[in-house]
Amino acid sequence: MFIYLNKLKMETGFNISKNFVLLGVEEMERFKYLYCSLFLIIYFFILLFSFTIIFVVVFDESLHEPMYTLIACLLLSGIFGSSCFYPKLITDLLLSSKEISRVDCLAQATSIILFVFCEMTIFTIMAHDTYLAVGHPLRYPILMTNSLALKLIIGTLIFNIILTLPVPLLAARLPICGTHIRNVYCDNASIIVLSCVDTSTNKLYGNITFVGYIALMVLLVSHSYLQIFLICLKISKDACKKTIHTLVTHLLNFSIFMIGILFIFVRYRLGNTNLPLVYQILLSIISFIVTPLLTPITYGIRMQTLKIKIIHHLHQMAIFLGIQALPLSVGQRPLPPFLTAQIKWQEKEISLTLPRMTHV
Repeated sequence: MFIYLNKLKMETGFNISKNFVLLGVEEMERFKYLYCSLFLIIYFFILLFSFTIIFVVVFDESLHEPMYTLIACLLLSGIFGSSCFYPKLITDLLLSSKEISRVDCLAQATSIILFVFCEMTIFTIMAHDTYLAVGHPLRYPILMTNSLALKLIIGTLIFNIILTLPVPLLAARLPICGTHIRNVYCDNASIIVLSCVDTSTNKLYGNITFVGYIALMVLLVSHSYLQIFLICLKISKDACKKTIHTLVTHLLNFSIFMIGILFIFVRYRLGNTNLPLVYQILLSIISFIVTPLLTPITYGIRMQTLKIKIIHHLHQMAIFLGIQALPLSVGQRPLPPFLTAQIKWQEKEISLTLPRMTHV
């Protein structure tokens, strides 16, 4: 890419190697330590929660099922997206640096697009997996296996990379006349809008791929959820309640993610907007703050089997490290039943109850 940029600079005479200025970082300068601390805490908990669940899913053979494999892949995607955003922003705030080189800007914009495509693909596969589990429970072990889920993830990842590659190549050829990006990170639309020449090719490819991809994924997700809803009308209330519980978890994460992504896509295509910069920043970063943080929390809390496994592994880790875990009973009064769990681990029943505390 460096060679391509230098060649284009000599051929066109435009200064294409200049740095960009992130106006969003400049906007945060006044309270930079507050924002830096906040983003650092959010990023830390995203990594902590996500890696904890991924560790449990990978090393617990009883969780080697399509649903948990897809959850782990979704969390990995969230880690990738967060790592494209938080380290750079935190460093910029600490160093009071609001500039980014063109190559770094293109790399960040490309990574964000890949993150969006991967996130939407995994949401779609999860919706289809839920539909198969609810609509075809007897045939489900045949229709969706763990190996098939992994093949779907790897296949769609390769497809997403191929689909994303033309974006930086098309953007790199554009001579740039402006330097100010109205955001805290680089996105493809912000780069294109600064070009001095016709960008119809970039816009055409972006519109076809992004709009087409979003439309296809949303259509597939909607179809799966509609089928699940129709099935719920025919099954028992208890089974329906369990299904809706899983459905709400998926929809909550998917909806919040789509809000931020759609804003990023349409804000320059709607022309000039009077929306203050601070609100533009908030809407632009919602997909990097809420979704990666909310995903491990919602799945870790709302899915009972996964929650019990996490508690067990944390308890085992505490014992291994020699840390005294919190007792599940105080004196002669046991804690509420939901704080104790019977889980099957290596074909043995293990009780997560500890000796009672003795009064001093």
